[in-house]
Amino acid sequence: MSPEPIRSFNDPKLAELNARVAQDLEYLNYPPANWSPASAKVDGRPVSDVVIIGGGMCGLVGWFALSRVGIRNIRIIDKAPKGREGPWKTFARMETLRSPKTLLGPAAGMASLTFRAWYTALFGIAKWEELYRIPRPMWMDYLDWYRDVLSIPVENGINVTRIVPREDGLLELEIAGGAEKPILTRKLVLATGRDGLGAAEIPGFVEGMQRGKSWAHSADEVDFTTLKGKRVVVIGVGASAVDNAAEALEAGAGEVRLLARRKKMPTVNKLMGIGSYGVTAGFPKIDPKWRWRLMDYSTRQQTPAPHGSTLRVSRHANAFFHFDCGIASMKEEGSEVVITTTNGRIFRTDFVILGTGFTVDPLARSELEPYKDQIACWEDRITPPADEKHPSLGRFPWLEDDFAFTEKTPGKAPWLKNIHCFNYGATMSLGKVSGDIPAISEGAQWLARGVAAGLFIDDIDYHWEALLAYEKPELDGSEWVDADADLPEQKTA
Repeated sequence: MSPEPIRSFNDPKLAELNARVAQDLEYLNYPPANWSPASAKVDGRPVSDVVIIGGGMCGLVGWFALSRVGIRNIRIIDKAPKGREGPWKTFARMETLRSPKTLLGPAAGMASLTFRAWYTALFGIAKWEELYRIPRPMWMDYLDWYRDVLSIPVENGINVTRIVPREDGLLELEIAGGAEKPILTRKLVLATGRDGLGAAEIPGFVEGMQRGKSWAHSADEVDFTTLKGKRVVVIGVGASAVDNAAEALEAGAGEVRLLARRKKMPTVNKLMGIGSYGVTAGFPKIDPKWRWRLMDYSTRQQTPAPHGSTLRVSRHANAFFHFDCGIASMKEEGSEVVITTTNGRIFRTDFVILGTGFTVDPLARSELEPYKDQIACWEDRITPPADEKHPSLGRFPWLEDDFAFTEKTPGKAPWLKNIHCFNYGATMSLGKVSGDIPAISEGAQWLARGVAAGLFIDDIDYHWEALLAYEKPELDGSEWVDADADLPEQKTA
């Protein structure tokens, strides 16, 4: 697929849509006045009401939702340069998004902010009708426009390395390389995407092998041109595995073999069977045992790679799918990698790509190092039936309805209520409302409501004093006549 040219906010074809967005925002009384009291500087540094870490899709829609409810003292930061936030132009390698083109995603209830409005403005209605799926790089171009048309002030190139709770109740964000002094904030939103509360899952069988030379994870930067004519093995048959296999094949790999533990290819995306607003709204409200059961079942079934992605691999005569091939061992022998599978087969290859996904585990995040073992996880709150044991699900954080972390031991880490996990790590507690495209606007509304409530409660004394001090009259005395004003004063016996 030939890449589409990048379309900027200033493209003349977008002028009418940009004006429409501005009018829609004006009619929605946006931006509202800030209602949170101004924070005094601390140690000469400003204090934000909210800092959002992550300038990708989650961070952008989160910022917009917070701004729409009158929280304006916000900073949004990202370690990546502009246009490289998130996976879309970095490690994501699918040709198109899995999501249907009609999903509303981050539009926040505004028709003018939808991908459809943006695409139609650029290419016309006929092209929209012809479009099957959204090209992956184009989704990033759309998000760049979304950022610009809403004037979202993402600060790029700022990498938070540590989140430190202070005795005064604030959170201090240490910045890599001393790029600036630590940032102070009252609330923190981790809008850090699919790997935002964990890390790439690296199986033990690659231990001792040279990363980059003999193997890479599907989320690594891989120069696929170096694989031309080479033998490549991809571990897994999920979406990321299949997309990386396709990239290697299209770069001229001599052969690509996909090794799967499963005895047959997963073909059914089980959660699609109950996809509805009911799931979005109801998931956080059902009994935790049901949430566990739903996630355990869908995870065990595995989400298949998209139809188009799989065909992108299988159309190559030098692509091979191998099932019932769990990895027993893997080692380097000279310039080769020798793989022994659980069924006794041996594969020799030049390079291995791990399509093994990501873990979710607060303990894996260096930013939370000082208190990571104080964050409550699902394994601390629920014991599943024996046939539903699933250690990886147990490491998901146990969150409040506003995405806030909770304490493993009450009273030991009260500041955790000020850190909101608006990323894939919220899936077990709240459902798929903070990572995937379909319900991201809904999740952002929940986040904004929760953060606003927290700020109001924390400042209740200020708001009480404001209530007492408020003296602006609605009436000036000219609106009525006291019927008894001219009567003689009545004396009582």
